[in-house]
Amino acid sequence: PVAVVLASSITAAEDALELIDVDYDPLPAVVDVEAAAEDGSPLVHEELGTNLSVEASGTAGDPDQAFRQADGVVSARLVEPRLIPNPMESRAVVASYERGTGNMTMWLSTQTPHLERNFVAQVLGFPENKLRVLSRDVGGGFGCKIDTYPETLIAAILAMRSGRPVKWVEDRQEHFTCTIHGRGEVQYIDAAYSNDGILLGMRLRYYTDLGAYSNGGTHAVAETSTPSGAQGIYRVRNLAWTTYGVFTNKVPVGPYRGYGQHATAYLIERVMDLIARALGMDPVEVRRKNMIPAEALPYRTPMGREYDSGDYKAALDKVLELAGYQQLREEQKRLRDQGTLMGIGVATNVDRSGFGPPSVLSARQGYESAIVRVESTGKVTAITGSSPHGQGHETVFSQIICDKLGVPMEDVEVLYGDTAVVPQGVGTRASRSLVVGGSAFVEASQIVREKATQIAAGLLRVDPQHVTLQEGRFCVEDIPDSYVTWADVAREAYGPGALPGELTKGLEATVYWQPQDYTYPYSANVATVFVDKDTGHVQLRDYFYVDDCGTVINPMIVEGQIHGGLAQGIGAALLEQGVFDSNGQLVSGSFMDYAMPKAHQLPDFTLEGMQTPSPHNPLGAKGMGESPTVAAVPAIVNAVVDALSHLGVIHVDIPLTPEKVWRAMQDAQDSFYNEG
Repeated sequence: PVAVVLASSITAAEDALELIDVDYDPLPAVVDVEAAAEDGSPLVHEELGTNLSVEASGTAGDPDQAFRQADGVVSARLVEPRLIPNPMESRAVVASYERGTGNMTMWLSTQTPHLERNFVAQVLGFPENKLRVLSRDVGGGFGCKIDTYPETLIAAILAMRSGRPVKWVEDRQEHFTCTIHGRGEVQYIDAAYSNDGILLGMRLRYYTDLGAYSNGGTHAVAETSTPSGAQGIYRVRNLAWTTYGVFTNKVPVGPYRGYGQHATAYLIERVMDLIARALGMDPVEVRRKNMIPAEALPYRTPMGREYDSGDYKAALDKVLELAGYQQLREEQKRLRDQGTLMGIGVATNVDRSGFGPPSVLSARQGYESAIVRVESTGKVTAITGSSPHGQGHETVFSQIICDKLGVPMEDVEVLYGDTAVVPQGVGTRASRSLVVGGSAFVEASQIVREKATQIAAGLLRVDPQHVTLQEGRFCVEDIPDSYVTWADVAREAYGPGALPGELTKGLEATVYWQPQDYTYPYSANVATVFVDKDTGHVQLRDYFYVDDCGTVINPMIVEGQIHGGLAQGIGAALLEQGVFDSNGQLVSGSFMDYAMPKAHQLPDFTLEGMQTPSPHNPLGAKGMGESPTVAAVPAIVNAVVDALSHLGVIHVDIPLTPEKVWRAMQDAQDSFYNEG
């Protein structure tokens, strides 16, 4: 913000804005990410002397030798335009400061209340224990509510200066132009292959449009995430990569669902189809030849990722069976003979989830906290640092606790999103809530159960090893009628009498659980499309999806996450694009210009799952909130290109708008006639 107006109402503030005139001296706009990376480009930050925030390169294996031995090379330039996260609720903040006590209370629409508290306190020099942040019912996030924004700090400063509560609510136009965008990358890929369809090596050049400013997360993606995940679920032993994080005069880019994984799935799945086309092979056959076999897992990639568990070929086989792949190919041939353009797209992905290993993050950002407390009534209070915004945390965490303690769901209350109640936490991001937050609840519940068993043994006058927990009752082994309830144990835990042994009063446990490595959920996808040969319109007919997200706690919630993730991936593939003019002004700054998928545009999804528990956490969970979004884009692109392949179309950039698809058909036709 350049200027701030503080008023007693929105209308008064908007009227006062008209009284402010700002004189700007126009400078050359830096808009194109590739041009911005070149020497001689106008500079976004002249004091830096360059537009490159990140320039990194590396190799794995011997890519030069791989290319020398290759029978062929396929190349591609892939553009992923900017996407604009659009949760139902935009950003908002209310700040209230008490001068007498020096306490500040802030209500925020955020995914990370504790990180917000820590950052605001650090920037303003404010004691953390005097700052309370609440984010109870947040209307969606998708990554754009992880970072701290200037408006949060401004509201806090104005509350302290004015002595009055200060409220700021972002309208939708402001959301389009001020809240971080996602994606915005250009990739150049060369892939070397043998005549039997084996991918021998790749060379990758990758540009990330950072916008005018950058955060640590964007740096990390530009520097490591794409090259380290470029192999997907395939054996790729040789890789050379260079990445550039480039400043432009645009809205900054940050986390968005599938952050850091979308580009890897897109590039490797397009490469698989390009190799298949060059060799005249079925795309499925090329994938099978290159997949990491189940017996090789856990598998450490040349770039250092350790895939934990799974069976990639089984997932591919299952989705092909689900779709009736051979029948689809026969239908495609029949329809093509009739003049109808039908396409079949296959894609896989592996996602890096369970954000938090200490090798990547500081201890303060990698753990998740959980408190399990059995009250004196026998009811359970569960407190988590992982804040939900639509994912169903309360339900799933309650299920975990009920499973460990044997209490009914209605006896568990889950609290979150209040730094006065939840002392520390990290928040919801990168498919970590179940993997990390759920694991914390597993350990906390186990500690409480073990202590409760000892107290129950004292009440039953038996050794703890002879006490079992059955349907919420602590029973003497083999004597089910001799038991005490959770309420009995809780009254004893908080009562005046001494507890057995060296046990202290109370019945609760606090756990800070941090993973030692990531988890790697994966999926296999088949999409079928029709393309109108006269208009280029793409109709998504069917979508088949098989995933392995490890242990499933709540199938209904998993299904809902898949539906939502696929919808966002479909939007990215067919509709969504943040468009800027030559002056860096956002053209698609409203829902009139920025198209998002509607219910009637989505097909019925056919879903099946596999469950291969991860060894990296006590639940065996892998996370699954982002995989569907990541995989849908290459599946749909491959389907559209497949529909047009006999016309000579090799690639169409996303979003696959009718104009782009139509022009691709015309260009291929013109090329055919020119060559003829």
